Amino acid sequence: MAVRVGGFGGVAGLVAWLQRADVSHLVDATHPFAAQMSAHAVAAAAQAHVAHIVLTRPGWVAEAGDRWTRVADIPGAAAALTGAPASVMLALGRMHVEAFAAQPQHRYLLRFVDAPRETVALPHHRLVVDRGPFTVAGDRALMRAHAIDLVVCKNAGGVGAQAKLIAARELGLPVVMIDRPAVPERVEVHDVAAVLRWIGHDADRGV
Repeated sequence: MAVRVGGFGGVAGLVAWLQRADVSHLVDATHPFAAQMSAHAVAAAAQAHVAHIVLTRPGWVAEAGDRWTRVADIPGAAAALTGAPASVMLALGRMHVEAFAAQPQHRYLLRFVDAPRETVALPHHRLVVDRGPFTVAGDRALMRAHAIDLVVCKNAGGVGAQAKLIAARELGLPVVMIDRPAVPERVEVHDVAAVLRWIGHDADRGV
């Protein structure tokens, strides 16, 4: 099996690679928030006349007891935090933390997979370095230990990161939920078996 690491150089680069590698079926299994990569895959597959499908986790849907405020993006999430000081759990990873410096009145709880190499750009924060999968009991205890008032997260979907939402529901905490970015229309499935069936049925090129 061949493995490639690194980018392709936009849509044109991906088209050239698909043609050079004689690819017949393209499976996009990127993160639900990798909107640019997914849009490039849609465009490149169409231009190269390659069959295309997306393997993605189904998004989370609010259930009874959830107190969600849905926003479109990271700036929208930061804007939703306008108000009195609170203890906020940012369940976003380290890429988007700086946007919340616009709301410096809050105390932020950050959970990173690895310790950051640079100083976190938030005046009041506590950092937990931990790696999932996380449990409902563990996230509930974490929220209680840090007196969390509000959780901010992206709608990544799936079961692996859902513990924080269940814990927030059980504790009656509000959640600022960042919706998935808009992407071009495409065929989506939610498990590997469905991808294999699609490949096995010799999907028409350009799907």
